[in-house]
Amino acid sequence: MIEFQAQAGRARFEEAFEFARTQLRNLITRYPDFYPMYTVKGRWKHAGEAWTHWCDGFLPGMLWIVAQTEPDGTSEGRWWREQAERYSRPLEPRKHDREVHDLGFIFMSTYHRWHGLTGDPGLKAVVVEAGKTMGLRFRPKGRYLRSFVSEDSLFIDIMMNVGIVFHAALETGDRELFRVAMEHCLTTRRVLVRGDGSTAHEGLFDLETGEFLKQTTHQGYRGDSCWSRGLAWALYGFGTSYAYSRDARFLRTAEACAEFYLRHVPSDGVPPWDFDAPEESRTLLDTSAAAIAASGLLQLSRLAVDPARGQLYDAAARRILASLCEKHLAQGDPDWEGILKGGVYHLHKNLGVNESVMWGEHFFLEALSRALEA
Repeated sequence: MIEFQAQAGRARFEEAFEFARTQLRNLITRYPDFYPMYTVKGRWKHAGEAWTHWCDGFLPGMLWIVAQTEPDGTSEGRWWREQAERYSRPLEPRKHDREVHDLGFIFMSTYHRWHGLTGDPGLKAVVVEAGKTMGLRFRPKGRYLRSFVSEDSLFIDIMMNVGIVFHAALETGDRELFRVAMEHCLTTRRVLVRGDGSTAHEGLFDLETGEFLKQTTHQGYRGDSCWSRGLAWALYGFGTSYAYSRDARFLRTAEACAEFYLRHVPSDGVPPWDFDAPEESRTLLDTSAAAIAASGLLQLSRLAVDPARGQLYDAAARRILASLCEKHLAQGDPDWEGILKGGVYHLHKNLGVNESVMWGEHFFLEALSRALEA
């Protein structure tokens, strides 16, 4: 169970944020116009397998996070803004991409933040169109947004992307699109979130009848285990869905996932790659799951109806961030190009294992930014 003592102070978070800025600047200077996914031996540029094309929004998303912290009109602020725009613009054609279930990752991290700074209606239109495209993944039989793998597949990861469907529905007043987002969340809640707040990675359905068949996994230990990154996706994603819908069922689900995380994570808040992993592999941590959970808990601390519960989530998030700053930063390793060591992409495919991973970088920086705002 997580302990709440010895939290890093604001100065430690500011130092980590500054280190992240340095690593980001080095990355885009060393490898211009490259969109990395995970490191190999600490290096971003390699020919490793991607599995699916889902990470391009995270680097520009980080550039937008930094740009948002810069004072208006400064040369430094202009530089970060120019880089954020430069890395975001090539993503626009993907607003019609029907091959992935990750359009929320791609566009909420980039064009949505960009629009928040400028109010440009053209930028909002890109996000709305991407949300409509995401909604096309809906399968009426089964009532879920299908994963990139197959028609009968529902991933817990999609909870982090359904927010763009809610967003598009609310921006356009499209009740049918809003219903699609609601149905997906309710189905995910029913078939992938267990009674104890743990989660499955994937659910499979009968395409003829829509009947739910079983829980399984691609990246976790077993179909009935709790893959830690998937749990973090659910914790964060159901919180976001509550923020859009104000449906109390989604808040309860986010809190159930948070309670499972906090009860079962080691005392420093950084989980093993799977909560049910066998003893011999439990030493393999996933810092990206911790970073996602920290940012999701900070969001949840502001959504919680019970102030005491909100304070608990805030303290837990800061404890996780403290651990990441103290134990897992690449500071002091001049040969490591990433920010946060110890991430895991796909253990079974041996991709990005004990490396820096771009979503871990993104949500770590987002969590630091949220912690420093308070």
